[in-house]
Amino acid sequence: MTPEGIVYVVDDDSAMRRSVAFLAESVGWRVQTFERPEAFLAARPQPPGCVVLDVRMPTMSGLEVQAAMRARAIALPVIFITGHADVSLAVQAMKLGAREFLEKPFRDQALLDAIGKAVRLSTRHLEQHSRTAELRERYATLTVREREVASLVAQGQPNRSIAAALGISAKTVQVHRQHVLEKMDAHSAAELATMLLPLLRPDD
Repeated sequence: MTPEGIVYVVDDDSAMRRSVAFLAESVGWRVQTFERPEAFLAARPQPPGCVVLDVRMPTMSGLEVQAAMRARAIALPVIFITGHADVSLAVQAMKLGAREFLEKPFRDQALLDAIGKAVRLSTRHLEQHSRTAELRERYATLTVREREVASLVAQGQPNRSIAAALGISAKTVQVHRQHVLEKMDAHSAAELATMLLPLLRPDD
């Protein structure tokens, strides 16, 4: 079965581009290659996938490309390859979120392993993003009162405490609670709490 995701290879060295592309394609990955990082950024690639990125290129460095990806919300894991042993550069790359830093000549299997890990990570993040978007749609169907009840239920508050906090009857809380669970497709307060966690963070 062909693996999901695309491997984007960005390197001004045509021989290296062909070599990486051939290696990735030999195990079933789909590959897109770019000689110029500007063309890669303009293509606005989307996950799932990963980027195999040369550190030193004439028009933009790999770190500059990585920063541009972050600025443009291109959420793909980066695997840096370089022919120059540069520890400080590797540290900077990792701080910016690079998944791997491979020095040429690298073992074929080392690159394939790095690609596999990076694409799996990308796929997992994409699934989480889709799940959160789906939960946001469900949450949007709740009334203001249902959201208040949902928040307190998720905190583990019993109906009596919720009723006192909101100035309504425990019976009314139970009705709202049932509506919340049905709309959110949750089977318990614990499951509801897990669903609401990414929706009620302060930065959201």
